[in-house]
Amino acid sequence: MDVTAYIKEYLAGYTPYKNYWNYEDGCVYKACADLYRATGDTAYRDFTLGHMVELVQPDGSIPSFDVSRYNIDSINCGKALFFALDETGDERYRKAIDFHMARLLSHPRCGCGNFWHKETYPYQVWLDGLYMAQPFYMEYEHRFGGRARLQDITAQFRNVRRYLFNAEKGLNYHAWDEKRVQPWCDRETGLSPNFWLRSTGWYLMALADCIGLCGEELYEHYRALVDIFRESLRGVLRYQSAEDRLFYQVIDHGETEGNYTETSGSAMIAYALLKGVRLGVLNPERYGPIGREVMEALMASKLKTNAQGKVELTDICKVAGLGPGAERDGSVAYYLSEPRVSDDSKGVGPFMMAYAEYLLAHGKED
Repeated sequence: MDVTAYIKEYLAGYTPYKNYWNYEDGCVYKACADLYRATGDTAYRDFTLGHMVELVQPDGSIPSFDVSRYNIDSINCGKALFFALDETGDERYRKAIDFHMARLLSHPRCGCGNFWHKETYPYQVWLDGLYMAQPFYMEYEHRFGGRARLQDITAQFRNVRRYLFNAEKGLNYHAWDEKRVQPWCDRETGLSPNFWLRSTGWYLMALADCIGLCGEELYEHYRALVDIFRESLRGVLRYQSAEDRLFYQVIDHGETEGNYTETSGSAMIAYALLKGVRLGVLNPERYGPIGREVMEALMASKLKTNAQGKVELTDICKVAGLGPGAERDGSVAYYLSEPRVSDDSKGVGPFMMAYAEYLLAHGKED
């Protein structure tokens, strides 16, 4: 399968996921930046820069950013601003970066110190949110913040390990309600009932990206993130499908009727494995082959030609969440009820990111 041709066709027909600043588009912008660094192909750079210059005004404002409420997802698209600043030197992007950081520092927090997922999900920590915010936070601190807030970043990952990790299963629950009042949570632990693949994928990518930005010289923080990363990866690898070598929508229920190996979360795991090896925090002999195996399985089994002759990336969970209120109860049946779609940016973006890491490890395009 010609993966590069698929990606180029996908980008050529791309339309923004939403008409406002959003995390889904941010995944694709970040993926193009990764592919540019991996290949030197300026088409990837130009894609991200073309969108950034339209979205960010000369004064650094972003008219499509919804400032009426706090949503941790909105920070994700801000990662592309660092790339735009590096490539152009345009101060609009530095101003937009500072705006994102100000929003993040004023974001509501749980009593434990972690950011709320959203104003509509108060006192809740979702694995998804660690990816949306922490790599941006880490990059800002690395570049502009004097690394003064690294303890805050590390503490938020440590809280996930403390409150959301199931040591017996080796997995992190999708979410935790600090107040223990949501209909979906256990009244004693505050935990959601199951392990959703894409949430785990978001979390692993957050750890890999933060480790890459942290550096060994910051030993206390680096060591903490690496230990959590390795433990989380070892846990999820226990549930790799024996049939297609990918991972199930509900991770530990591979035998349940209707469960399936889901593309976006599997791509995120491939990314985390390959990047972890590249960063030197995973054993290359042990984990390198697994990362390549997962990526090659995605290319072989999830890129399919539809009835119109168009290649699509298939088996992407359209969306999944918890609440608000009694909606979306976190049961196995709920996660398996969400639609499977093709070519959704939440799947294609991570697939492109993983492919960039695959190229860096493999040394060539297909």
